[in-house]
Amino acid sequence: MIISFDIGGSAIKGGVAHSEADITPLGRRPTPKDDFAAFVDTLRAIIAETGEQPTRLAFSIAGVVDPDTQRLTCANIPCIHGRNLAADLEAELGLPVLIANDADCFAMAEADLGAGRGHRIVLGAILGTGVGGGVVADGRLINAAGGFAGEWGHGPALASHAGNPPVAIPAFPCGCGQTGCVDTVGGARGLERLHKTLHEIDLSSQEIIDDWLKAEAKAARTIDVFVDLVASPLALTVNITGATIVPVGGGLSNVEELLAELDKAVRQRILRKFDRPLVVRSECRVEPGLIGAALLGLKAEAAETTV
Repeated sequence: MIISFDIGGSAIKGGVAHSEADITPLGRRPTPKDDFAAFVDTLRAIIAETGEQPTRLAFSIAGVVDPDTQRLTCANIPCIHGRNLAADLEAELGLPVLIANDADCFAMAEADLGAGRGHRIVLGAILGTGVGGGVVADGRLINAAGGFAGEWGHGPALASHAGNPPVAIPAFPCGCGQTGCVDTVGGARGLERLHKTLHEIDLSSQEIIDDWLKAEAKAARTIDVFVDLVASPLALTVNITGATIVPVGGGLSNVEELLAELDKAVRQRILRKFDRPLVVRSECRVEPGLIGAALLGLKAEAAETTV
C-alpha cells in the first residue's frame, strides 16, 4: 500500500493507493509552513488515519528537486525549502520516500488514467495561476530524478509582437528571475496583465473570459493576443518532445472555448499534422496531484519488486 500526499501552501492532502484502480483520497490538514517538526507530525497523523502500514510514501509538491543535489526549491513552504526532503522524511518516518513536482504528477495522472491513455508521449500543460508542465514518455516521468523538463512556461520565449494586427508586448519580469516568460502572460494572472496592458482596464480573468464569450471587443482582442503568445511556445514544445496529446489542467482549462482556440493555433504551428484535437481538457479533474504521486509510488514499488 502506498500513501500519497499533495503538499500545498495551505493544505496537505493524503491518499491511499493499493493499485492504479484503487486510489482513495483522505482528508486534508493545514500545512505547517515554518515548523518542520509540525510538518512531519502532520504526515504521521495522516499515515495513522489509514490504519494500515504503507510500504512507501509519494509526494506531489509545488516545487522542484535539484537532480544533482536532491534539494527542494519550494519557496512557499519555508520549513521544507532547501532540504533534501526525501532523505529527511525517510529518516523521520522510516519509509521510502519519493518526491515529485505537482505538474509532473499531473502529467503522470493524465498519461496513465486520463486524456493521455494510449499515447507514448504525453505533455501535461498547466494553465492555472501561472504556466507549468511535465512530460511522460513510455509510461515514465522524464523528471524521475528531479529537474525542469516540461516547464514550457519559463525562459525568455515571449514574442515581442502578437495578435492580428500585431501589437507590441513588453517583456514582463517573471518570478523565476527572467523576463519575457510565457508564465507572465499565459495563466490567469497573465491574462489579467495582458488586458491591463492592452486596454488600461483591470478585470479578473473570469470577467475577461465572460466578456469574450459575449463577443465584447476589448476582451476579444486580449484573447486573440493571449492565444497567439501562448500557442507558439507550446507548439515548439510539442515539436521538441514529440507529444501526441497535450492534456491541460488549471483554472483556464475549464474554458473549453479557449482550449479550442489554443488547440487550433497550436496545430497550425507544429510540424506533425493532426486531424483531431491535440490540446485537450484534462480528464483527471479531482486530485491529479494525489493520483500522479500514487502512480509514481506504485511504479517505484513495482520496479523494486521485479529487480
